[in-house]
Amino acid sequence: MPLSQRDIHVYPTTQALLQAAAHHVLDHAQQAIAARDSCTIALAGGSTPKGLYAMLAVPPFRNQLDWRRIRVFWGDERHVPPDHADSNYRMAHEALLRHLPIPTAQVHRVPSELPDAQAAADQYEAALREQFEVAEPDVPRFDLILLGMGPDGHTASLFPGTRSVHETSRLVAAPWVEKLRAFRITFTPVLLNHARQVTFLICGRAKAETLHAVLEGPFQPDALPVQVIGPQAGTLTWFVDQEAGGALTFLQRREIP
Repeated sequence: MPLSQRDIHVYPTTQALLQAAAHHVLDHAQQAIAARDSCTIALAGGSTPKGLYAMLAVPPFRNQLDWRRIRVFWGDERHVPPDHADSNYRMAHEALLRHLPIPTAQVHRVPSELPDAQAAADQYEAALREQFEVAEPDVPRFDLILLGMGPDGHTASLFPGTRSVHETSRLVAAPWVEKLRAFRITFTPVLLNHARQVTFLICGRAKAETLHAVLEGPFQPDALPVQVIGPQAGTLTWFVDQEAGGALTFLQRREIP
């Protein structure tokens, strides 16, 4: 991965990481609102994003943004109804959205209750084009996309060995993930790499060796899909706790106020 994409912030604890990430989200949202009168954000699932959402949902962070100008989407979703315990939408709604004055019309969840995952992906792609007013072959440009990384090197629902890792035209895909015996619905690299800002949140010792391989090892996206993420005309930032960053041989530290 190019040195220009190694904007890595390492924090001693998860709590410190979440505090810094909350400032980061607010800063980028405020910049987008100032420039374009709204901010488009794609949320991630997972325990670390959930902690970030819970922090943003209460003072002092809750009071520092005009949430009515935020437009919310999801970078990936499980193929389950929105009220299912595994739903990324449900998690974000309970931790964040129900506590904020974001108009319902500006919350765009994946129609993951549809029986056919591919139909859900197709419908979500069409909804994205409509919301961003972007026709093919142009690509919608998110202000901020939040991502995590699994110990296996997957991000969003781009899992090792899935064809979606190499997608070059579709915005949203519905890969079958054999290890989970389930379909997922996910943004593809086409959409992820067109964002103005992509931000990874990575915590835990279980991810240390994978993060080392991603950032310091050879490019092998079939094994480590997270390596395909690199905004073409945007920025890529990594928020890492000390345990997850423990195997890295370089660290570029820059504190965020």
